[in-house]
Amino acid sequence: MDFTFTEEQQAAVEAAKAVFADVAPDGVPSPALTPGAVAEDFDRPLWAKLAASDLLSLVLAEEHGGAGLDAVALCLVLREAARVLARVPLLEHCATAMAVQAHGSPELAAALLPGAGRGALVLTAAAHGRSGHDPAELAVTARREGAWWALDGVQTAVPWAQGADWIAVPAHTGEGDAVLALVPRTAEGLTLADQVSTSGERLAELALDGVRVPASHLIETPGAWERLHQLLATGTCALALGLGQSVLTMTSQYTGKREQFGFPVATFQAVAVQAADRYIDLRAMEVTLWQAAWRLDAAT
Repeated sequence: MDFTFTEEQQAAVEAAKAVFADVAPDGVPSPALTPGAVAEDFDRPLWAKLAASDLLSLVLAEEHGGAGLDAVALCLVLREAARVLARVPLLEHCATAMAVQAHGSPELAAALLPGAGRGALVLTAAAHGRSGHDPAELAVTARREGAWWALDGVQTAVPWAQGADWIAVPAHTGEGDAVLALVPRTAEGLTLADQVSTSGERLAELALDGVRVPASHLIETPGAWERLHQLLATGTCALALGLGQSVLTMTSQYTGKREQFGFPVATFQAVAVQAADRYIDLRAMEVTLWQAAWRLDAAT
């Protein structure tokens, strides 16, 4: 079996490395030293660079101005983003765009995808429900009102919501079916309340009080929300892998220079074994990630 990434996937990695080369991880404020959120908004200049490098349209079809790549390519780019703590909604944006492209109506795709590929529209997704423990779709109800749907409920810990233009909101109908609504942030009846994650990122509690969306902006395809949820989970693994690999590199550099008793601490067995264990952990994470991403693409 050939586990080599395709030329297009490797080209995406090189493009991502070029964009993220100027991002300094230590330029991100420490949440331990910052009261509240580390910043009010995501890194807009970096977002513009990602758009200019066609990385925001990476997973979109050519008809929407994209390269037509897959979840594996997206995870490769996300891994590079995490290495430098890039503060951009790349995962939520691209995953939501993929859901709209695969399952959305032609009207919805035409309204969102071209702008999303250019970075002019920012997409995010509410995936944690009311508590973070119960299924997210149970936190919001969707009831049909003629050619419209009305949404009521609360979603918590929504990432990048304050800076997004559209939010993908999972909900359940009276029949118990899971649906996915694309809601503009400025919709009447939608309110956001600030929350802060343990990493210092600005989150939001999203409250919906009779928010009405046209039927064309609600995805009823069975399994559409579940697939988006799986893609978000797999992308989060890619972010964790990139972050872990960056931390291991920093550990190697530090222990190779830091001396104790006249020797680099990396030469001490206790330190070397711990570092080796972390390397093995990361390789296991890597295998699991690519297996998950491949399965997502194979199921498309």
